Amino acid sequence: MTLKELKEIVFEANLDLVRHHLVLFTWGNASGIDRERELIVIKPSGVSYQELTAEMLPVLDFRGNLVEGQLNPSSDTPTHLVLYRSFPEIGGVVHTHSTYATAWSQAQRDIPANGTTHADYFYREIPCTRSMTQSEVFGNYETETGNVIVECFRTRQINPVHVPGVLVANHGPFTWGNSVHQAVENAVVLEEVARIMSISDSLNPVLPMNPSLIEKHFSRKHGAYAYYGQ
Repeated sequence: MTLKELKEIVFEANLDLVRHHLVLFTWGNASGIDRERELIVIKPSGVSYQELTAEMLPVLDFRGNLVEGQLNPSSDTPTHLVLYRSFPEIGGVVHTHSTYATAWSQAQRDIPANGTTHADYFYREIPCTRSMTQSEVFGNYETETGNVIVECFRTRQINPVHVPGVLVANHGPFTWGNSVHQAVENAVVLEEVARIMSISDSLNPVLPMNPSLIEKHFSRKHGAYAYYGQ
């Protein structure tokens, strides 16, 4: 894939966030990575989606240095960089402030795996990170946001490939995937799962789901014995 092709793909992924009603104004960003060249393409900071073009997208190296472009990259870029460095399997990252997922983030609650819709995409609960400390907030805030996500997955022994998303406490969701388009799809599903669980939780306290059902629905779409689709 050429760098120009990657910029076009990341551009379309950012527009998909608008199409799927996951962002308002400039509240979100998507990025993609070329791992062979260790180059990252991401939405520029504060640019409206209506004005955005593929040519505007900044290109960065693995240290966050600007390689191509004239606009500042998203303020969330350091978080994306931490995720790319820590989760080598991923090829794209998305951040939004979608309503229901952000509500669960503000409630500081995991989204439990309580239905087959959830289990088709996420093998277990979608975790919410711990709250950030004062030194983390007033230090390298965006980098520390990434570090808190990675800490959450390592401490709780969660496989980021099997659970391609997280809720950052009091902030909002981040998702990822093997491509930026898959990261967008996971963001859409995370928001829908959060919406469904909000309704379920209001109807009846959450009851444990049969682990075998989680296993069945996840494994039929993922892994060596997947059989869903063509």
